Amino acid sequence: MFKPVEVKALPDYRIWLRYADGKEGVADLSRFAGRGVFKRWDDEAFFEQVGIGPGGAIAWNDEVDLCPDTLYMEISGRGVACGVGTGAEP
Repeated sequence: MFKPVEVKALPDYRIWLRYADGKEGVADLSRFAGRGVFKRWDDEAFFEQVGIGPGGAIAWNDEVDLCPDTLYMEISGRGVACGVGTGAEP
């Protein structure tokens, strides 16, 4: 598992991530926005609350999170490692 150490919200449903191995980049999450649990992101203040949750998930609360391995693969251009977190598959 790839360990995220820092995450910041950016405009347009994007997040900047840095991992323990030094890899960093921007993930575009706009494909999830407005769908299922990700509808919460319509509130910009909520989207900006992104952090690193228990177990290293990229999380907004106990209901909205994303797999850190998938995001690592996305920012490094290596494909998908695991499914998206809580319930709202694209």
